[in-house]
Amino acid sequence: MEETITASPTEVWLSAPPLTEADAATQAGTPAWYRELQEKSWARYLDLPVPKRTNQHWRFADLKMIRFADLAPAAPATDPASLIARAVAGRPETFAAHFVFANNRLIHSEIADLPAAAICLPLNEALVAHSDLVRSHFLQETQSLGGDKFAALHGAATLSGIFVHFPKGCVSEKPILVHHFNGGEGRAIFPHTLVVAEDNASVSVVDVFESITPAEQTLNVGMVDLFADRGGKIQYVSLQNLSDNGAKHVQIHSTRAGRDAAVKVGFVNLGAAWVRNESLNRMVDTGADCQIFSANLANGIQEYDQRTLQSHEAQHTTSDLFFKNALYNNSRTIFSGLIHVKPGAHHTDSFQTCRNLLGSEEAEANSMPGLEIDADQVKCSHGSTSGQISDEEIFYLQARGIPADDARKIISLGFLNESIEKLEGDELKAYLFARVQQKFTALDESA
Repeated sequence: MEETITASPTEVWLSAPPLTEADAATQAGTPAWYRELQEKSWARYLDLPVPKRTNQHWRFADLKMIRFADLAPAAPATDPASLIARAVAGRPETFAAHFVFANNRLIHSEIADLPAAAICLPLNEALVAHSDLVRSHFLQETQSLGGDKFAALHGAATLSGIFVHFPKGCVSEKPILVHHFNGGEGRAIFPHTLVVAEDNASVSVVDVFESITPAEQTLNVGMVDLFADRGGKIQYVSLQNLSDNGAKHVQIHSTRAGRDAAVKVGFVNLGAAWVRNESLNRMVDTGADCQIFSANLANGIQEYDQRTLQSHEAQHTTSDLFFKNALYNNSRTIFSGLIHVKPGAHHTDSFQTCRNLLGSEEAEANSMPGLEIDADQVKCSHGSTSGQISDEEIFYLQARGIPADDARKIISLGFLNESIEKLEGDELKAYLFARVQQKFTALDESA
């Protein structure tokens, strides 16, 4: 039986709610329900202890990574123009809208080709202009994969990020791009993405996380809410490319897929000293489908901690999880995933795969796939593999004139690209693959 966090006095990361001047400026327009939620979240945050080894959801995790001291909300960025230039220079050419946040504040917004019926606003504006619509989907998930304290802190904070609502039949083939920059020693930001696709609507959102400068101890505590209704489609991608020398990144993601809805979620982790990804995916009505993909490249002493749940709660639902980790130097990855087929969720098809490619003798991969089946006539499988690049593969490429180091790079790129290729949008996939290539170039330069 799993042990869980129990409320007890503990160390406090922050002594006051992480609010910024944005809250004071908009207090008059912010709905009462939201201010009440912030207050309750702060009280819950104070009651919850820092995660401990006795919590099964933190098994194998290096808990020294969450010993934060002197955290504070991020201050306004000193050179927003340069950050806008960075975000614009590297983005895909085709997009529906582009938002850039620096230290939790909006510094650029650009609407290029959004459908007329769509709502796409910074979250603080949406809370005022579409209060009831936001409330019906905002932080509705009660299940947890261990990040309760982070979620409570997030709920109490000043948030950045966007609210996207595509009504019935609203479709866009172009992605909505969102950049989040973080900088300042001991500074924290709280990005939030809320996406709703109603009946037969289709939308794609890409979050990009980057550091303003390297070698600063920063913290991102982000959350993502996705809801696709009857026949709705959502694709969400998180590209995390923070500085690997001090930055820490937490992202808690939840999906609810309704009748005949389809949701694709992709995580690409390249940077940060420590990453905690929690992904809860619920298929709540007949015909729902969730696909979750991840491509992660870790080096140095980076640790990527990934916890997932595929929850089948209705008949004839499907899901597929496919995670790829390439590890170098003394890096570590943790994967803990569960497929849960609930009572009555007959005729479920669900798959879960985690593959680890070890690029050094010191790299460490920990995998804990699991199944819990409480229904009949289901087809489920789970598994994990770990291994190094074989000598035969290296020899094959060397025989064609490719040096051994380049051969290892080519094999690793192909290994990670298998996850990226499962996403939709050729331009988006090329953009993600190019960022992975950039990380490999940096590895070569530091060798």
